[in-house]
Amino acid sequence: MAFLIALSPARDAGGSELNMSTLESNSIESGRAPVNGISMYYEIHGGRAGVPLVLLHGGGSTIEVTFRRILPIFARNRTVIAVEEQGHGRTTDRPAPFAFETSADDVAALLEYLKVDKADVFGFSNGASVALQVAIRHPQRIRKLVFASAMTRRDGVQPQLWDFIDQADFSNMPQPLKDAFLRVNPDPRQLRAMHDKDAARMKGFTDVPDDVVRSIRAPTLIVVGDHDIVKPEHALELSRQIAGARLLILPGGHGDYLGEAVATQGETRYPELTAGLIEAFLDSP
Repeated sequence: MAFLIALSPARDAGGSELNMSTLESNSIESGRAPVNGISMYYEIHGGRAGVPLVLLHGGGSTIEVTFRRILPIFARNRTVIAVEEQGHGRTTDRPAPFAFETSADDVAALLEYLKVDKADVFGFSNGASVALQVAIRHPQRIRKLVFASAMTRRDGVQPQLWDFIDQADFSNMPQPLKDAFLRVNPDPRQLRAMHDKDAARMKGFTDVPDDVVRSIRAPTLIVVGDHDIVKPEHALELSRQIAGARLLILPGGHGDYLGEAVATQGETRYPELTAGLIEAFLDSP
């Protein structure tokens, strides 16, 4: 989410121009699905046979912010369904707080709308918290789970995150994220509402009980950066809690390994490596 981006050690949370370009993979379909009282924006890329991969972006973000560089790589080999969460980007809001559980229900309803029985789900940051809830609340919809740069307990992140969230204000939301939102949804009132609801969700974050985490049966890959705001030791603990889970620790900060639009590692081939490792997990027996 925006707050994780601002705090990650490898980040500049100032007002520098966002390194944003359109996705290199042209969607074969995009639309807005009526799910649970909202109009949920989605894109479908790739059009390959097999189990599709659902991508869930970070908080305060859009599809392009989180996945602009890695999505086209995934789309070479599989169908990719990228969505925008309630109140983010092109998806409408509802008169209710943001909740990971609600967003998981929205994702499950979208899959039903698209007539997708089962999918692989890859969530980053807040999107990973949504993906986790898909695995918990709708296990029949998920084949494999990729849980990237997120926590299940408040002590799973560096403590300065909570100090920052306690002082969260629209004025310190990174300008590049504001620009990215307004690029696809030019309504500043909706941008402000998204920020405030994201902040409230994180202020109210409660631990996911360990027994609930242990109940997950989907094959799971835990991904974290070695300089992430999420503690690598927390990722290790998660990999031990979920039966058969694998752990992937990559160099860099929050989102660097994705080539995310606000990452600081530049136009490297890093996303190619990350995508290859994730696809090796997805394609394994």
